Amino acid sequence: MTATVNVALLVLRIVAGLTIAAHGAQKFFGWFEGPGLNRWIQGMQKQGFKPPLLWTALVILGEFGGGLSLAFGFLTALGAAGVFGAMVMAILKQHWPNGFWNSKRGLEFPLQLLTIAVAIGLAGPGDYSLDHLFGIHLPSPWLFLILAAVALIVDLVGLVISRPSAAAPASANSTTTPQATS
Repeated sequence: MTATVNVALLVLRIVAGLTIAAHGAQKFFGWFEGPGLNRWIQGMQKQGFKPPLLWTALVILGEFGGGLSLAFGFLTALGAAGVFGAMVMAILKQHWPNGFWNSKRGLEFPLQLLTIAVAIGLAGPGDYSLDHLFGIHLPSPWLFLILAAVALIVDLVGLVISRPSAAAPASANSTTTPQATS
């Protein structure tokens, strides 16, 4: 790679990585006016994720861990896949119904982070990275694609289990009334 491409990858990795890591820090530590771990767990439970602690851990791992991985260029394919998975879930669960624009909590912002994670996952971290410094030569594009597919499957499982259950229809022929319990 040329020096220009390596610098471009470094800039993308640092800005996107630290941005998503900061979002993870909001959820994990309560930093930057975030909810913190306990409130985030409660929020996941309200959204129907079971068990909420597992899904909270996955979000924090994808955002905080994946963001730091991208920023430092360390185990980059894994970090990029973590960010990809976290952003797919965020888009489908929270942002999609709000349309595109971020001003209305739409999918514009998480889509940008997802796209950067995919680009870095496919291109690799570049020469200005801890992967390069430590001689870590993972099959970056293939490993990223496999890990991203696994993240997508996990997201789909999460979406299915967190769907609100349909209320059981009342029987039209039922003449009994529910009894109050003491």
